[in-house]
Amino acid sequence: MHAWEVFQSGGPVMWPLLACSVLALAVIIERTLFWLGMRRRRDRRLAGEILDLAARGAWDEIRARTGESDDCVIRVLVSGILHRDFDMARAMEAEAESRIRRMQRFMGVLDTMITVSPLLGIFGTVLGIITSFKMLGMAGIEDPRAVTGGIAQALVTTAAGLGIAIMSVFPYNYFNSRIEKAAHEMETYATSLELAHERYAAAREEHG
Repeated sequence: MHAWEVFQSGGPVMWPLLACSVLALAVIIERTLFWLGMRRRRDRRLAGEILDLAARGAWDEIRARTGESDDCVIRVLVSGILHRDFDMARAMEAEAESRIRRMQRFMGVLDTMITVSPLLGIFGTVLGIITSFKMLGMAGIEDPRAVTGGIAQALVTTAAGLGIAIMSVFPYNYFNSRIEKAAHEMETYATSLELAHERYAAAREEHG
C-alpha cells in the first residue's frame, strides 16, 4: 500500500493531522537553525574577559570589545554595565527575560502539536469505528471483513497522531533543556558581574 493510499484510508481527520505534522516540522527546523546560530555567536572567552575588565573598572574597553557581539550572555552583561550607576541587577534581569522570550518562541506551538495530534488520531479512530458499526448494522455478520477492514483503517489516524507526537517530543525536550541551560548561564554570569562591580567599588573606596 502506497503512502497516499494509507493517507486516504485514514479519512478526513488525516488532513488536520497533516497540517499538525507540517507545523511541527516547521517549528523544529526554525528552532534548530536558531540554536545553531546561538552556538556560533557564543563567546565564553570574551565573557570571562568582561568580568576581569569590570573588576578593574575598564568600562570603555568593555564597550569597545563587545560592540559587535550578539552573544546572549555578553548582551546581558553589557546591559548591566550600561546601567551600573542605577540598577545593574534589574537591567540584566530585563535583558535576560527578553533573550529567554526569543528562545521560547514557537515552543507553545510545538507543545500544542504534541498534545493535539494524538487526540486527533483517537478522534479519527472513533469516527472510523462508528462507521464500521454502521456497516455492521447494514451488512450484518455475513461480511465481517467489511467491519474489520474499516476498524483497521480507522486505526491509521491513531498511528499517525502518535507518530507526530513521538517525533516532536524529543526536539521539544531538547529545546527546553537548551533554554534552561542558557538561563542558568546568564544568571551565573550576571551574579559574577555584580560581584566584580562590588569589588571594584570597594577598591575605589579603599583607595579614596
